[in-house]
Amino acid sequence: MSEAVITGIGVVSPVGVGVPAYWEATLAGRLGIDRISRFDPSGYTVKLAGEVRGFDAAGVPPRVRAQTDRMTHFALAAADDALADAGLTADDLAALPEYELAVVTADSSGGAEFGQRELEKLWREGPRSVGAFMSVAWFYAATTGQLSIRYGLRGACGVVATEQAGGLDALGSARRQLRRGGARLVLSGGTDASLSPAGLVAQMANQRMSGGTRPHDAYLPFDARARGYVPGEGGAILVVEDAEAARARGAPRVYARISGYAATFDPPPHTRRPPTLRRAIEFALADAGIEPGEVDAVFADAYGVPALDRHETEALSAVFGAHAVPVTAPKTMTGRLYAGAGALDTVSAVLAMRDSLIPPTVNVRPPDGHPLDLVLDQPRRAPVRCALVVARGYGGFNAAVVLHSVSTMEGATR
Repeated sequence: MSEAVITGIGVVSPVGVGVPAYWEATLAGRLGIDRISRFDPSGYTVKLAGEVRGFDAAGVPPRVRAQTDRMTHFALAAADDALADAGLTADDLAALPEYELAVVTADSSGGAEFGQRELEKLWREGPRSVGAFMSVAWFYAATTGQLSIRYGLRGACGVVATEQAGGLDALGSARRQLRRGGARLVLSGGTDASLSPAGLVAQMANQRMSGGTRPHDAYLPFDARARGYVPGEGGAILVVEDAEAARARGAPRVYARISGYAATFDPPPHTRRPPTLRRAIEFALADAGIEPGEVDAVFADAYGVPALDRHETEALSAVFGAHAVPVTAPKTMTGRLYAGAGALDTVSAVLAMRDSLIPPTVNVRPPDGHPLDLVLDQPRRAPVRCALVVARGYGGFNAAVVLHSVSTMEGATR
């Protein structure tokens, strides 16, 4: 059975655009959460977010820019970087069998900002803008479609809509395609951008968001002061390839192997049955064929809601034991990025493998006796040969991905 490996990464995040800027800021513990600036949040209960500031969409063709949303612009920029990082030019892609090149991405917001803009046009211009407004219905597939068109990737394409778990579910789907022989390369991951008035109101309905006004203590997962999460925008796109195909084309590097993946769904609350995050983790480890003691770092979901933090703490402690594995949540710097979160945490995990540095969780002070070995404030130097990335999506979605480091491929330089 073929192995799925990550050969290229691209990032757009609240703490930096591009992998070098993102990783430098993350290791420095730089906070990307601040008062919302894209609109006046004074009339809303949520006033802070992790915004991607100064993003330049000049690389997106004007017609595409006008017909798509900010989340798609993020994905196109990240995909450009990921393909370049993988050593793939437009000519390289054109030389490969087009139906063996696929796209699977995650989406959560579904074009909320674009929809708001079109609704405002409907109010101003009347029925003649209804057609444009109705086009919002296809926005869940817009990012995948634009990536497919831009790079000529005509293989099996899809979109995953499992909220914060989506980025990991997309990578799991990409791995499945490669293992079944339906593709040799999949552009995968997720981006999101829901920081518009309509998008924010839709998110506020879950009643899990922080109303804090001070960036340094608004989002504090695993902390007794936790009172909800801060939303964010951005994400990551990754090039996932069949290992043999990557070797055959002379890929310049392999960051990691996707060795395990699992997803579960929580039972309805009224059933009083326990959440299934622990099962997702156990299934992913079993899929990878490893024992818990082989995991060197866990990238936590870190909801910031006390009851949900407790569920995750119990799941991780049950699987690994108390203080048995370093746990980190670099999303404390960016906020929760919804469909972009799992993909960005995956990038953080492969960079931790590359540099033997586990990035920090910032501003959090867990209570005495907390069973997790949280990496706090400063990066921790340690070899990371295997990492677990965990994500949960609103509505009961759980996903877990196991990554293994891969030595430099034959004939390639790191």
